[in-house]
Amino acid sequence: MRFLMRGLVGLALMVVMIGFVGFGGYRLYGAMTAEETVRQRPARERSYSVNVAELVPETVTPVTTAYGQIESWRTLQLRASSEGRLVDVASKFRDGAAVSEGELLLRIDPANAEFQFLDAEAALADAEAQKAEAEEAIVGAEQELVAARRQIDLRKQALERQQQLREKGYSTAVQVETEELAVASLEQVLSNRLQSVITARKLIERMVLTVQRAHLALEDAQRVLDETTLTAPFQGYLSQVDATLGRRVSPSETLALLIDPAALEVKFSVSTSEFSRLLDDSGALIKAPVSVTLQLGVRSVEVPGDIDRAAAVVSEGEAGRTLYATLDIQPGTVLRPGDFVKVEIEEPDLRDVALVPAAAVTEDGRLLIVGADDRIDEVGAKVLRRMGNEVVLTDVPFGTDYVRERLPQLGKGLKVSPRRSGSEDKGADNPATALAPQVDEPRPLGDLVALEPERRAELIEQLNSSNMPENRKARLLALLNKPMVPKDLIDRLEQRRGRKG
Repeated sequence: MRFLMRGLVGLALMVVMIGFVGFGGYRLYGAMTAEETVRQRPARERSYSVNVAELVPETVTPVTTAYGQIESWRTLQLRASSEGRLVDVASKFRDGAAVSEGELLLRIDPANAEFQFLDAEAALADAEAQKAEAEEAIVGAEQELVAARRQIDLRKQALERQQQLREKGYSTAVQVETEELAVASLEQVLSNRLQSVITARKLIERMVLTVQRAHLALEDAQRVLDETTLTAPFQGYLSQVDATLGRRVSPSETLALLIDPAALEVKFSVSTSEFSRLLDDSGALIKAPVSVTLQLGVRSVEVPGDIDRAAAVVSEGEAGRTLYATLDIQPGTVLRPGDFVKVEIEEPDLRDVALVPAAAVTEDGRLLIVGADDRIDEVGAKVLRRMGNEVVLTDVPFGTDYVRERLPQLGKGLKVSPRRSGSEDKGADNPATALAPQVDEPRPLGDLVALEPERRAELIEQLNSSNMPENRKARLLALLNKPMVPKDLIDRLEQRRGRKG
């Protein structure tokens, strides 16, 4: 019995061993057959799906973006003209207040100025009285001169008669000498009277000068009296106000700054290469149009202008050039000196160039194009401008299709499946888009999809409740409110919602 059991166990083990050997042979035969089948099957080439667009010649107006600061070329320091106490200060004399031309701002105590004015008036009256006295004195002196001349004429006639009588023997030498002495005395008197007339005339000339100086002193006193009242010389805004009722001020002390809101310009810097593109053939700076943008949260203020001049010197350690542009300011503008603004400069037109996305070209200008049999080829182009997310190229094969996104897996000789997107092509071929590239907002890449109203509302609500910066949130809300929304934006928002959930 025991022998029988051992025989059955050995038989069972032999059957199991034979089964495993058979299964292994079957698997080996199947593997060899499958490898031979694979060898006989033809290999299938992999094809990549890419977004393409056609290279078409365009006329592009390049836009150079710079950043600068608003300045005022008409800023007046309001200073005190004299020393005194402020007896009147206008209620509008405060920082940021708008004042009109000729409006009263403040008044300094005019007591000293009024005293000087009255003293100058008295000095003028005294000078005019002395002048009148001198004019009357010269009349008397001239009359005395005439009388002296008449007396000497009579004495000379008497001397001639005595001389004639002496010749006839009727007069003596003593009488003749007496007449001669009388004539000499009258000649001395005549000389004195003539000197008196000359002195009186010179006195009148001096008094005329004295009256003129008195008039000047009176006008100066009147000016000082008028300057005790400070008025606005032109319309503008007040800044750095430092005046309080009852405060004592000193001469030439600055009390405020008056800024003309219509005399604003923007100061900004450009690189040397950008500056060279703003020069004409003779090397003179062109009056290129500019657009100045002030960002106020979700709202922006744009003001047009033109380049006016370049800075006279280049500061030490500064690269490039500093330019100034005049602005077409409208009444009531919100621009103020010191505002940090973005400046977009329109350069001269570039003709027969291609405008492609920055993702399609490398730094050295290599571009992937779709050649024959839908295979990728690589060409070299000359990069003329880089404007945000767009690049201006020349020396490209116009009329061929290029790959809009240069992905890492793409290379020369690969077979691709070209895919055109109507919205992307329109955006690429639209000259308006080319002329106004966006710097702060990246161009959405990928497919555009239409959203249902409920799903759109959920995404907008999610975006509004997030802690995202306001400027970025505004740009994303603008994209969500468009009829076609980028699919990658929807995916990112839903992933954020999934992580929060």
